[in-house]
Amino acid sequence: MVEFLLYIVIGTLAGFLNTVAGGGTLISLPVLIFMGVPASVANATTRVGILVQNIFAVGGFHSKGVKLPFPYVIYLSLASLVGGYVGAQMAIATPDSAFNKIIAVVMVLVVLSIVFDKKKKVVSGDEAISPLKQVLGTIGFFLLGIYGGFIQAGIGFLVIALLTQLHHYELAKTNYIKVFAAIIYTSVAVVSFALADKILWREGLMLAVGHGLGAWFGSRWSVGAGDVWIKRILVTAVVILAVRLWFF
Repeated sequence: MVEFLLYIVIGTLAGFLNTVAGGGTLISLPVLIFMGVPASVANATTRVGILVQNIFAVGGFHSKGVKLPFPYVIYLSLASLVGGYVGAQMAIATPDSAFNKIIAVVMVLVVLSIVFDKKKKVVSGDEAISPLKQVLGTIGFFLLGIYGGFIQAGIGFLVIALLTQLHHYELAKTNYIKVFAAIIYTSVAVVSFALADKILWREGLMLAVGHGLGAWFGSRWSVGAGDVWIKRILVTAVVILAVRLWFF
């Protein structure tokens, strides 16, 4: 019972952070490893919760009236699906490696680009999704899909950076696109890891309960909170996680 509650609490926190900003996996992943799960198996097991989290997050954003840019979001999702498959296969074939310092630097650069961006609050219409930007975004999501399929941790920051810098969407809409596409590449990753027998389903499903709760509240809260509060959480999460990755 204590173990179940622990996974629920950790999953809820991770789901909330992943939906509002990113980096929640860097909380749930170490917990699984601390509980004695091998790193490669923990990396695969967390995807169960992340998949459920994104499904609930999409429902939360939709219930608050946030709109997705169709058909552009379909192009992004399909690109991330292919990338997710490639990344998952890489994760299955590659042993754990120490590239935490690189991730830490990337996350700091990402949050700085968001915080100090001088954009207007919202840019819409043809300027936001011109053909050139759609091509660049699709290529970007293919590469992000590879990263997400491989390790997942911190990908939310990278997705936010791409969408805010390329299209200047407000963060609530950016997060909606992020979780919508994440359903696609996470699904292919879950299937790949399951076929490779890398997932602990009991632990994964316990985390999934918390991830779902955190994503539902996080998605609905972020719509009303506005960019200022989302950026505050983003900065706090990045600083804590970057320090942890760099020094530990």
